Amino acid sequence: MSASRRSTSLSDSSAEIERMESTGSWDDALDWFKLEHPASRSVSHHANYKCLLEAERVVVEGYGVVLINTDEAGTLIVTNFRLIFLSEGTENIIALGTIPLATIEKFSKMVVKSQSAPRQSEKTPSQRLLQVIGRDMRIIVFGFRPKTKQRRAIYDGLLRCTKPSRPWDLYAFNCGPSKFTNANPKVRLLNECFRLLGKGFCSASIDMIDKGSYTLSNELWRISNVNSDYIMSPSYPFALIVPKSISDEEVVHASSFRSKGRLPVVSWCHPGTGAVLARSSQPLVGLMMNMRSNTDEKLVAALCSQLGGDKKGRRKLYIADARPRKNALANVAMGGGSESPSHYFQSEVVFFGIDNIHAMRESLSRLRDYLDTHGSTSSDGTLSLLRHGGWTWGGGNLSSMSASVATLGDSGWLIHVQSVLAGSAWIAARVALESASVLVHCSDGWDRTSQLISLANLLLDPYYRTFTGFQALIEKDWLAFGHPFEERMGMPTVSGCSDKPLDLSRQSSVGSFPSSPMRQSSGSFAPQAPSSSHAQNQYSPIFLQWIDCVSQLLRMYPFAFEFSSAFLVDLLDCVLSCRFGNFFCNSEKERQLVGVSESCGCLWAYLADLRSSEGRSHVHYNLFYSPLKHKGPLLPPAAALAPTLWPQFHLRWACPSEAQAGELEAQCRNMSLKFSELQKAKEGAEKKAKETTNAMESLSAELQNEKRLSSSAMALAKRASKESAAIKRAIQSLGCKVHFAGGGDTTVDIETNPMGITQESVFSHSKRESDGIVQHQYNSDLSISISAVADDVVSNNPLDRVCGAICPSRARDGGCRWPEAGCAQLCSQFIGVKANYDAIDSLSIYETYFDTREEGK
Repeated sequence: MSASRRSTSLSDSSAEIERMESTGSWDDALDWFKLEHPASRSVSHHANYKCLLEAERVVVEGYGVVLINTDEAGTLIVTNFRLIFLSEGTENIIALGTIPLATIEKFSKMVVKSQSAPRQSEKTPSQRLLQVIGRDMRIIVFGFRPKTKQRRAIYDGLLRCTKPSRPWDLYAFNCGPSKFTNANPKVRLLNECFRLLGKGFCSASIDMIDKGSYTLSNELWRISNVNSDYIMSPSYPFALIVPKSISDEEVVHASSFRSKGRLPVVSWCHPGTGAVLARSSQPLVGLMMNMRSNTDEKLVAALCSQLGGDKKGRRKLYIADARPRKNALANVAMGGGSESPSHYFQSEVVFFGIDNIHAMRESLSRLRDYLDTHGSTSSDGTLSLLRHGGWTWGGGNLSSMSASVATLGDSGWLIHVQSVLAGSAWIAARVALESASVLVHCSDGWDRTSQLISLANLLLDPYYRTFTGFQALIEKDWLAFGHPFEERMGMPTVSGCSDKPLDLSRQSSVGSFPSSPMRQSSGSFAPQAPSSSHAQNQYSPIFLQWIDCVSQLLRMYPFAFEFSSAFLVDLLDCVLSCRFGNFFCNSEKERQLVGVSESCGCLWAYLADLRSSEGRSHVHYNLFYSPLKHKGPLLPPAAALAPTLWPQFHLRWACPSEAQAGELEAQCRNMSLKFSELQKAKEGAEKKAKETTNAMESLSAELQNEKRLSSSAMALAKRASKESAAIKRAIQSLGCKVHFAGGGDTTVDIETNPMGITQESVFSHSKRESDGIVQHQYNSDLSISISAVADDVVSNNPLDRVCGAICPSRARDGGCRWPEAGCAQLCSQFIGVKANYDAIDSLSIYETYFDTREEGK
């Protein structure tokens, strides 16, 4: 329902409106006095809010404000970046009432005006309201308590912050690049040109751009630097792809025949067939439509290269004029017009009939009013009363909205979207099926041309359906080729520091609300801001409409796009908010002069950072994306081009429940999250299993080593036992009794004392498994060490050398001639015994110690 149909009474002056009194219905709905002392704070004593972004500062704030759409009370804050509405008590951000300043299309002060009631007190104050209309399909209304002057403070704060005195006061410049630095966009554009020419292995650089050494070419096309200084065409990029057969002098000459110097240049070329998509502005054919340019005709003809393969002759050229035929003829009065097929070889001119920017602006405004009228969070407070009172009018869902489908059709938005989709599909089909080249233009070649050419690119090239490719597509066909974002998106003026004021109100949708039997009884709204003329308004949702078209293709081909609908919504929100500088100004030249890329953050870096936080499970990723399923062009049939409302964008404020993702997509995303969790659990289990396997292998290796050591120890033990037995026999041959204890102690009883005195010696022995030596330490005064070496072992132990020194029977090679103590068995005193002679001297020596055979000797 158009705002012009809204039959509400308006006051003649703001003074009269301030004195108006209302009935008690609004007091009952808003219940102002339930708020505890709503008052404004001084700007110098602002609270430190946790919701503020980097470099965001509070300008003014009001307390006890009510969001009429949802009947929520809270605090309304104006910052240098946003209008923020915080819930009362919790101070949580209310999304519906929080909007970036640059997203606000207009705002106005309003009051409730109702018919007088006989029992109503004459001193009841009227309710002060502030209506805010956003470019993102929302209409919100805030209510202020009378006589607090909060509304005026908020209104004045909005005036100052939405139209700063200097462009450098914009939030994007105050915040700076921060961590979202913006690499030079000219480098990215040049890399995309290299890719289109099949020179993707080349990498662009700032040095290459400064030296102008980027003029690469292939067999058919070349990159020209003729516009590197932006003199030939200020709205064109510094690098242009043109036919290789056309010189730079001819390029400059041909530009004079096209509006704004926007001559035909290549936007995309087919890597296999050589067919191209080209773009330009309208030709300047003059009032009599008899003006011609041989250079322009030669340039256009060069777009139709020879057909390759088995096909012979030159390819066909289609000239796609995006305008209705009557509009093209009307431009003749201003020197413009369209091409004559007879002047351009093998060409055919086709008119798509897409309306101009003013029709698109009015259409979106009507759609916004329709959604606000039938939504569940309408800006008309009456709907709030009806909802709480149990009424079913409206209902805020698609089924109830279908009852007013005629009104939706009257908005014309879906028809315009279908026209753009159909034109783009037709262009893509000509290139893909006929190997024909297509030249697209409208009047200036930066609005409808950008829509058609970029959508055709998207349909033809799978690369543009990825995150990286989609960024390259927007930077090439929208930013580099001069779509005037500053004018079309209603962005703050940056390029010229103009004094052009912000459009605070507009006739089509300002102030008054649509009349209905239910609403008239509750009072009407009156605007307090003057309206401006439509003819002077250059705002138009051209880029928004193109994103809407992309969402329709995403709905038709859910497997073909890497990104999701949520990504498109966030992209639009970033563009409308002006938080980043990528879409400032009207051309590449202006952004370079202002130094946007160096002074502001980068939108693409911000979105990439969001995705990196959650990986493939992030909401920006399309769960159904399958690049192998759509490796070629997308050629939708005409019957499939039936657009619908884009719920995630159009309905997110008016009908939040309907704006949620579809049931199937939601289930798939939940399944994907669960799968991701299971995948992580699986990876963790596999990691633990691997660690366990490695531990088992390590333990097995240690066990094998222990077995080897055990076998070696057993062998040493057997040899030690054998040596112990030999030592025992040797000692017993001396007349001593040897007792080996389990604890390692050895007791030796010497019985050769003639006086019958028995001396008992205790030896403590330790076994050295490494060299097979058994040592005994005598615990009394007499200390004796006995060494026994096996027959097959030659030891380097010092005891062996001592034995050899005192034993005359030892061989020269160091071996013992008497294994197993044979020398002792022969009753020889040389038994390899090393005595402690100091201890022996202290003993009594008796002749009976020695054998009688020794006495005989």
